[in-house]
Amino acid sequence: MATGKKQPMVAFKGIMKRFGKVVAVEKMDFEIEEGSLVTLLGPSGCGKTTLLRMVAGLEEPTEGDIFIKGKRINDTPIHKRNLGMIFQNYALFPHKTIFDNVAFGLKYRDVSSADIREKVKRALEMVRLPGVENRMPSQLSGGQQQRIAMARAIVIEPDVLLMDEPLSALDENLREEMRREVDNLQRLLGVTTIFVTHDQREALSMSDKILVMKAGRKQQEGNPESVYNEPSNHFVADFLGHSNFITGEVVDVSNGHVNVRIETGDVLFAENKGGFSKGDPVEMIVRAQRFDAFPREEFEPVEGMNHFEGRIKDRSYMGGEVSYFIELGADREIHIISMMRTRLYEIGEAVSVQVSPHHCHLIHME
Repeated sequence: MATGKKQPMVAFKGIMKRFGKVVAVEKMDFEIEEGSLVTLLGPSGCGKTTLLRMVAGLEEPTEGDIFIKGKRINDTPIHKRNLGMIFQNYALFPHKTIFDNVAFGLKYRDVSSADIREKVKRALEMVRLPGVENRMPSQLSGGQQQRIAMARAIVIEPDVLLMDEPLSALDENLREEMRREVDNLQRLLGVTTIFVTHDQREALSMSDKILVMKAGRKQQEGNPESVYNEPSNHFVADFLGHSNFITGEVVDVSNGHVNVRIETGDVLFAENKGGFSKGDPVEMIVRAQRFDAFPREEFEPVEGMNHFEGRIKDRSYMGGEVSYFIELGADREIHIISMMRTRLYEIGEAVSVQVSPHHCHLIHME
């Protein structure tokens, strides 16, 4: 017997939010599968936190509906939505013990004292902080306080976990550790999670799906690989990672490739993914990490690959990687990020640069 499409855990149907004349979230349709971690990604002011606050019940939609497990929740009070929430500033009660902080949400549910103790104990074990029940928040480090905030959010066994920039107050090393912690805990619990961030590394490393936003509008949604490797427009490519934007015109479409003449007069090749015709103005997007650089005198072109001749204009040594800006002539330069496999190229040194058509992604000029 045929089965229908699985019902999403969270669904936005024509959701919109205005503050006066300002549109914070444009009409949007979006679904989140049960058990997945979905990241709302974009710059400050793009509407991602407003979208999260509408799910939480902290903001009312101007138009549209929000569903959790198929039930419309627009008019459901906050305390009846069964949501766990984690914020950037932890929002712990400084005058309450860790036990009382974690148990806070349980005390407003029909849970016995014995069950509360057991649930708090289990939640603290899951965030790897057993035995801290009697301490105060001020006695814990920033990373430990964030773990307590996580324990408080998961102890109620929420249908959906909401996380608003939860790692941004931590230093870089601790952020990396907590990123793994959140990822592992979410997969262990299998709880549907909406994660808000402006940090592309967090989004790419943790998400099952990414929703990229700009000025209240959805720009692209998809898994991290598709959003990173096949950006739908200039904004997405520029916001996610270091990209080169090479403008040109399609001069031929054949044999599985699109041939593009660029400003230098060179003709480059990209894989033909459809939708391009001769004469189309296009942007070729190439991630900085996709280029390979060689000393000019040692370079042997590989058939079917794109290559450039240029000189090192600038460089930044970053330990295991080196960032180079390479002058191509015709007032053009490209940015490449190269692994430190052999040696540093010197400023002014002549180099040849090569990239596969597979890594050249075309979009129509906006």
